[in-house]
Amino acid sequence: MTVGTNSSPGAVTASGTPSLAAVPPQGSGRAAPAAPGAQEPREPHEPRETRDAAGFAEFEALGIDPDDLPDGLVVADATGRVICFNSAAARITALVPGEALGVRIERALPLEDLDGRRWWTLTDPYGGLATRRGQPERNLLLPGGREVLVSARYVRTHPTGPLRRLVVTLRGTEARRRTERSHAELIATVAHELRSPLTSVKGFTATLLAKWERFTDDQKRLMLETVDADANRVTRLIAELLDISRIDSGRLEVRRQPVDIATAVGRHVQALTANGQAPDRFLVRVTCALPDLWADPDKIDQILGNLLENAVRHGEGTVTIDVSPTSLTNAAGKTEKGTAVTVTDEGPGIPEESMGRVFTRFWRGSKRGGTGLGLYIVKGIVEAHGGTITVGRGPGGGAEFRFILPVGAPAYLTQ
Repeated sequence: MTVGTNSSPGAVTASGTPSLAAVPPQGSGRAAPAAPGAQEPREPHEPRETRDAAGFAEFEALGIDPDDLPDGLVVADATGRVICFNSAAARITALVPGEALGVRIERALPLEDLDGRRWWTLTDPYGGLATRRGQPERNLLLPGGREVLVSARYVRTHPTGPLRRLVVTLRGTEARRRTERSHAELIATVAHELRSPLTSVKGFTATLLAKWERFTDDQKRLMLETVDADANRVTRLIAELLDISRIDSGRLEVRRQPVDIATAVGRHVQALTANGQAPDRFLVRVTCALPDLWADPDKIDQILGNLLENAVRHGEGTVTIDVSPTSLTNAAGKTEKGTAVTVTDEGPGIPEESMGRVFTRFWRGSKRGGTGLGLYIVKGIVEAHGGTITVGRGPGGGAEFRFILPVGAPAYLTQ
């Protein structure tokens, strides 16, 4: 971080750490705001007073360096001149800190709102109501039209006293835009996925109600089975949305109990063969002496269901499921026992350029189908169990998904 040495209160200490609580010199008043576009000369540098250094010691005592902050920090003194301009602020604004220090803040940060009005003129932090404590975060524009999120805090000597410090925080808008874009994609996907089954449900039920006597029992059964399948599709979509909400908020609950994962794999294979898949399409290989696994059985079924359905839908040839003991490093850096499950198909596989996006929202393979949320949920469930999941290319060139789950035994069984 670059620091100034002007005579403004709280300029900086030798360590370059600013204090938001430094006491302004006696008799210093508030300087009148500069007229828009006025060329204001910078004040000559003068030695710092001892009491300013003592004020900045508060930051030093906390062991905080403004350059360590993830957000941009700009601090102006009682006269409106910049005394702190950290490295994050320089990165966000593309300004040189040395050119901002000692300059009035409205010149260092010539911000405008989305209607082109000068923000400092509108808010007037030094001449407005003395009861104000700051400005909430809002989108503003830097010169050149670059958008930035800005909030301000007014630090006063007492609740209605003169402004002693003007603290401005800056954040880039990229993260917010990504979130907004993700939400928009989610809404569009949900609307599309809901419209198709609900249209079918509405059409068949309306037809049956209007012309019940004209259909045979077989025709009625076919229509009702279609309605039932579409209702299940809606139910699955709603369950996926709830899972995403819990994963994103960190509220996904894992109810651990002993799980026989080899039996769970066999159950899913039987369900797929009962639905028309050839039994010889699946090869299950289980290594003996698997460690005891404590996990949420419903969540394990969800993981296996998603991975096997993807292998059947998007892959080709034999689908191989390997279950074997392994070890993994936990969050504490210790090695513990675990169980690895690998699902491999013999299809075209996943392109190398797409492997980094497989576990993101809305990613879909080359064939259309599904919401693109399944693998995102699988990754969230595996990580909620303390495990890991990876994707690669199998021996036959197809996709290979491998997830590892720790034993996860309760503490009273390991003590």
